[in-house]
Amino acid sequence: MHHAAGFIQDLAVIMALAGVVTVLFHRFKQPVVLGYIVAGVIIGPHTPPFELISNEETISTLGELGVVFLLFSLGLEFSLKKLFRVGATALVAAFVEIVVMLGIGYGIGHAFGWSAMDSLFLGAMLAISSTTIIVKALDELKLKRERFAQLIFGILIVEDILAIAMIALLSGIAGSGSVDTAAVLITLAKLALFMTVSLVVGVLVVPRLLDYVARFNSQEMLLIAVLGLCFGFCLLVIKLDYSVALGAFLIGAIIAESRQLHAIERLIEPVRDMFSAIFFVTIGLMLDPTVLGRYAVPILVISVAVIVGKIVSCSVSAFVSGQDARTSMRVGMGLAQIGEFSFIIAALGLSLKVTSDFLYPIAVAVSALTTLTTPYLIRGADPFTRRLAAAMPPWLAGLFGAYTNWVQSLGKGGDASIVLGMVRRIVLQVAINLAIVAAIFIVISYFAAPLERLLSPWLDTVRARQAVLWGGALVMAMPFLVAVYRKVKSLSLLLAEVSVQPAFTGRFTAQIRRTLAELIPAAAMFGVFVLVAALSGAILPPTDLLIAVLLAAAILLTLAWRWFVRLHARLQIALNETLDRGDDRLGH
Repeated sequence: MHHAAGFIQDLAVIMALAGVVTVLFHRFKQPVVLGYIVAGVIIGPHTPPFELISNEETISTLGELGVVFLLFSLGLEFSLKKLFRVGATALVAAFVEIVVMLGIGYGIGHAFGWSAMDSLFLGAMLAISSTTIIVKALDELKLKRERFAQLIFGILIVEDILAIAMIALLSGIAGSGSVDTAAVLITLAKLALFMTVSLVVGVLVVPRLLDYVARFNSQEMLLIAVLGLCFGFCLLVIKLDYSVALGAFLIGAIIAESRQLHAIERLIEPVRDMFSAIFFVTIGLMLDPTVLGRYAVPILVISVAVIVGKIVSCSVSAFVSGQDARTSMRVGMGLAQIGEFSFIIAALGLSLKVTSDFLYPIAVAVSALTTLTTPYLIRGADPFTRRLAAAMPPWLAGLFGAYTNWVQSLGKGGDASIVLGMVRRIVLQVAINLAIVAAIFIVISYFAAPLERLLSPWLDTVRARQAVLWGGALVMAMPFLVAVYRKVKSLSLLLAEVSVQPAFTGRFTAQIRRTLAELIPAAAMFGVFVLVAALSGAILPPTDLLIAVLLAAAILLTLAWRWFVRLHARLQIALNETLDRGDDRLGH
């Protein structure tokens, strides 16, 4: 009872003060996020004279729920097709930003005389912007559906993915003093595989499941089903050692393809607002005012470096990618802060005992200060851009405009552009089908031990059980392997048509084209077999049984080829219909 009373007291203090702050900041037309942080400082353990919070750990746990709901809500508002559309700009901007901020952070640490490891971790802390803070700021300013906001969200997703690789990289450097490139590449490949399979399978299954639940016309059932999907998927992501924020966004984006999107948004909104308020209060709780005094100069320098460095790197890279000057500046000024991943990286350095104790409070202080400036920077992006354009010589403004038009025109019209677009679509389809094939064999291999126990009453030898498991995985993957072959065949025909010209090959043109069209798919499928064998080493049967399984699979493939083609076509149509339906709904 005492623990429950303490928890209720903490919650009452937080919500009461947050409620007062919300009213005051709305009254004075200031961002509510800043008020929540101020409220956290007021009730925090570092602010005398009273200890108003009895259990910070419990409150921090509730704050993490705020991260889940904020990112889940963001996913609900973000169409998967929109994510693909901003892909190129997001990749370029995120990569440039991370490289630039790593260099700036390392340079600042070196200038203050900190150790090489402190400087490296500082650079990593400054590299990743705060998804949670940006989402809340854009939501308050009613800008989440703007074009620049969609670009920001795409950049943040790429950043979160790269941050996971960065954490693996830092762990390797801290442990061995060297970079394990192979480990980082494997980490990225596993993450890409997980995301691809999650999105494809999720879009095929989850919207239909929610359509079924919605038939009961019960808001309670719908809310519980959505929360079950959200937390269940987040648990899976945590078990795989990925970011819970990334998991919450992914499941939100999957559920966004459901017909019940608007009803789900209405049900989730009050829950999101409550827990997100607690999250921002917890940031204020961690802020020690005395640290601001002891490390005032480094905190100020780092905060200025974060704001200026991110504005310049993100704006320039977005502009170079083909965005106009106004959109590029709004993107840069929207990303000028650090947040939750910075805390994770700082805590990693402490847990590995390779960084100094002062880095974590500095990260919190810089995050709080840059959070305070974020809404004002977003608001000031347009006025700043107008002043910059007014001060710019007309010839330079014309040059910038011409560059933007030229880059945007590269993707429009022309035979080369059409061919490139077709190649890109085919390669994407091959990659998605390969990811599903790889996932099938990885999952069967992971559960090999319990599956073998189930088969042991009927099959005496390990060899036989392995042959059955591997053969079963092959049959499950067959529709997607057929799709890979057909897509690669189409790609080889296209490439042969484009690359082999009669002007050079004369009367041998048709023969060379036919040869290429046969050799490329054959080589590709051999590569797929090698990949599958490597991924399923735990259940790969001995050579004699493997040959027998492959012969049986070949016979099955010959007899059921058309059925596999039709099955995959139905799955692809279902996927496209769900995505198109979600895209149309979001457009209304």
